[in-house]
Amino acid sequence: MLTITDLSVRLAGRLLIDSSSVQITPGSRVGMVGRNGTGKSTLFKVIRGELAAEHGSVTLPPRWRIGSLAQEAPNGPESLISVVLKADLERDALLAESESATDPHRIAEIQTRLVDIDAHSAPSRAAAILSGLGFSAADQLRPCAEFSGGWRMRVALAATLFAAPDLLLLDEPTNYLDLEGTLWLEDHLAHYPRTVIVISHDRDLLESSVDQILHLERGKLTLYKGTYSSFEEQRAARELLDAKAVKRQEAERARLQAFVDRFKAKASKARQAQSRIKMLERLKPITALVTEDVREISFPAPEKLLSPPIIAVDNASVGYDPTTPVLSRVTLRIDNDDRIALLGANGNGKSTLVKLLAGRLAPFSGKVTRADKLSIAYFAQHQLDELNEDASAYDHVRKLMGDAPEAKVRARAGAIGFSGKAADTKAGKLSGGEKARLLLGLATFFGPNMIILDEPTNHLDIDSRATLAEAINEFPGAVIMVSHDRYLIEACADRLWIVADRTVTSYDGDLDDYRRMVLSARNEEAPPRERSAPGEKPQRPKSDNRGSLKKRIAEAEAEIARVTEIIAKIDTALALPDIFTRDPKQAAQLSKARANAADALARAEEQWLEASAQFDEAAG
Repeated sequence: MLTITDLSVRLAGRLLIDSSSVQITPGSRVGMVGRNGTGKSTLFKVIRGELAAEHGSVTLPPRWRIGSLAQEAPNGPESLISVVLKADLERDALLAESESATDPHRIAEIQTRLVDIDAHSAPSRAAAILSGLGFSAADQLRPCAEFSGGWRMRVALAATLFAAPDLLLLDEPTNYLDLEGTLWLEDHLAHYPRTVIVISHDRDLLESSVDQILHLERGKLTLYKGTYSSFEEQRAARELLDAKAVKRQEAERARLQAFVDRFKAKASKARQAQSRIKMLERLKPITALVTEDVREISFPAPEKLLSPPIIAVDNASVGYDPTTPVLSRVTLRIDNDDRIALLGANGNGKSTLVKLLAGRLAPFSGKVTRADKLSIAYFAQHQLDELNEDASAYDHVRKLMGDAPEAKVRARAGAIGFSGKAADTKAGKLSGGEKARLLLGLATFFGPNMIILDEPTNHLDIDSRATLAEAINEFPGAVIMVSHDRYLIEACADRLWIVADRTVTSYDGDLDDYRRMVLSARNEEAPPRERSAPGEKPQRPKSDNRGSLKKRIAEAEAEIARVTEIIAKIDTALALPDIFTRDPKQAAQLSKARANAADALARAEEQWLEASAQFDEAAG
């Protein structure tokens, strides 16, 4: 059991957690929520022992292993599958020792323990996790260094999940995922067999993957049973009860104070008045759960609506190299009031499509027709780094308003969520959510006809995501969304487009249908289609398949050789003339290890036969 007792945590002079206690039972799946900056990530540091508490304690069972996402993405020449497999430290150490062990008793112990931890199925389990997070069979064999930082963070997540710690701590894990990877992660966490605490602002993950909600607000931790919707209902009821309790206490305080004021000067009532004063001192104020205001997000409307369609694409191909377009045969139409969500795994061309729509990429062939005077606002997460860190929100707005009066500039800064002193805070000191708000305001500053939003929710808390959905629904122009947040898509999108197989198609189902399709595809044994980087010339499918099969054959042959050597060592030990009479227990362990190794050898031979047959078929 994870027990937090009277915990107080202070960081940089600010009290984040104030005398809070909570108990989390083994096997619980807990979603941790709270506004940005309240101290959720700080609590994780305290649990991991990286930060000392000012007061109180955090206790865990002595043998529990804690796992959390690495701060730095793995990098280097090792393959993805190797990086993930090495996350199981015990398995890795046992396999290394099995290569050099000569003592028959120790060999038996190693092999028995490897069976106990299901070590022989580890490669398939690791491959299944990587596949669920979007890596093809060929990708899994490529070096880590060949992937971007975002993809390598997925590898770090895969390694953390593969290690299957007793306490799994995940801090906003979906920030590195596309919708498809998020859907898989939701399903994986829903079936996680041990204790997990996940910090998330994703309503759907909190609805489908957890059975408790840990809420951090104004320094207090409160544990609620149930999913996020149940938490909202319980919290609303609690707010109502606390408001009533505050009202009753205020009435009682007023009654006592009136008695004191009336009779404190009368000698006959002095003792009673003094008693009331003591009662007032003992009457601790009840703090009502006052919901903090959420700054609204709004998008200025365009000056006038344009004649539809505002964009029409006819049989276009686009990309970064004319010889290998990322997307081909693209035909689509966008009207004034469209709300379109783009679906499809990262690497399939969603960013390429929005760049085509925004006019940042010209088509290699086909035709793109835009309405006259069409203006487009484009928001993407990578643009957060393009903000001038030394300039305030006021400075950024002033740059767009030229010689406008001071009052008007500050009014516009306030309209995008930066009023008063907040307008003068440098961008470098803003939180990720505040930067996202600023960038959204700047991108839509002049009232565009169409807004393109590429992962707009990554740094927004749950309440801010709700205000973003309201802003999208109230905006009279068109909106194109790329997001892993199902809540945002379901609340706003009325059309779904799938970007896959190098083209764009309309999807007639809803997100539940799409979720079932994604999970079904990622649970199949056949690896998903390989992904090419924008502008990278794709290899021929047949060659890709044969290369992957060659690797599988080589790995199976290496496993056969390794297990055969282990069996030989065990057979040598079992051949000792007095082994069964001198040490029957050791002999029994060796016999069991021999049987387990024989099973492993049979599996490796089956894998070799299967891969060899597929290779011969591919060779045609």
